[in-house]
Amino acid sequence: MPSLAGKTIFITGASRGIGKQIALRCAKEKANIVVAAKTSEPHPKLPGTIYTAAEEIEKAGGKCLPCIVDVRDEAQVVKAFEEAAAKFGGIDVLINNASAISLTDTPSTPMKRYDLMHSINARGTFLCSKVAIPYLKKSSNPHILMNSPPLSLNPFWFKGHVAYTVAKYNMSMFALGLAAELKDVGIAVNTIWPRTAIDTEAINLIAGEDYRKKCRKPDIMADAVYTILTQDSRTCTGNFFVDETLLRKHGITDFDQYSVVPGTKDLMLDFFLDENLTELQRAQTPMSKQTTEAKEALSSSTSGSASSVDVALIFNQIKTLFTPDLLKKINSIYAFDLQGDQWYIDMKTGSGSVGQGEPSGGKAQCTMTMSKKDFQLMFAGKLKPTAAFMGGKLKIKGDLPTAMKLEKLLTQMVKAKL
Repeated sequence: MPSLAGKTIFITGASRGIGKQIALRCAKEKANIVVAAKTSEPHPKLPGTIYTAAEEIEKAGGKCLPCIVDVRDEAQVVKAFEEAAAKFGGIDVLINNASAISLTDTPSTPMKRYDLMHSINARGTFLCSKVAIPYLKKSSNPHILMNSPPLSLNPFWFKGHVAYTVAKYNMSMFALGLAAELKDVGIAVNTIWPRTAIDTEAINLIAGEDYRKKCRKPDIMADAVYTILTQDSRTCTGNFFVDETLLRKHGITDFDQYSVVPGTKDLMLDFFLDENLTELQRAQTPMSKQTTEAKEALSSSTSGSASSVDVALIFNQIKTLFTPDLLKKINSIYAFDLQGDQWYIDMKTGSGSVGQGEPSGGKAQCTMTMSKKDFQLMFAGKLKPTAAFMGGKLKIKGDLPTAMKLEKLLTQMVKAKL
């Protein structure tokens, strides 16, 4: 297998998360790493900058060049490649890892967010690949790798977040096209995607600790990437790789080593993989359409005490937390469909109200559909709305940012119980 020692690997979005873990894995093999990312100053909620990443990379055994790069800016991209080639004598690998996400339906997707996703995911990937090609042609084993999913035209992957899906699939379509275009010059172009959710600081920020416990560590993606980059570029090209499947083919059998919590069996599955489709579809099926066995399981799991299924009590508890300041901050009306029962929380009209049926203060900005069990867990602080949404336990119709405001109310409830 070709060695990465002395090879130069240009990684976008490598200041934290999966990108940084890939950089660290390659650094252990004595590779030169170019950290191309925007974060030059500490983020208020996310750790890491291009400079702290560079320190870790060099401690791991590699050499590093941190570059301030917005992949939407052609001048910055060109300059970073020039500096990297001058410092390390060339470029052997480009990893298009930078990406933007918004899991919103079409009415709830601002055009500013649409433009961000498409300019980073699509345009940024195309731009970096275009600029990299002349350098890669000089390498003995050149690779371009996208952090993007296999292509599938199943509507399930589009219906909840068309703008994001199309933006992400653009990365994969570029891989498909570039693999064919560059095959004759020996530049490999592939994609890599995780079978399960991957634990990153961003996941913790939006979904919380409970969600992280059902994730795998970024190490699995890093090991999968290393496996790809050490293949012959003239024969390993045009593939849509999945981390677990790839590593199994290369002899890895212990996947528990990658679990955030060893022994976890109910790992959260990632989007866009048809092999995960059946389970994800089942998770999003309304309770009235689930099998008898599933209903019995839910009944068994919630029958420990009357309060666990007393929806009215939960709504009454919510009402006791209303304060003028909280109402001002949230200023929204929510509707809930809990296995066919309709409820609402009005934190916009007067002093606020809760109740069964339709809200009397106006139309709800968003409607949330979920099981009574998950509703109880959400308002007990054990299941964050974002985690429920990403895991298929919560369906949101309307404005997603408004739905996410409920985090404030959940925090208040947890504090009240403490």
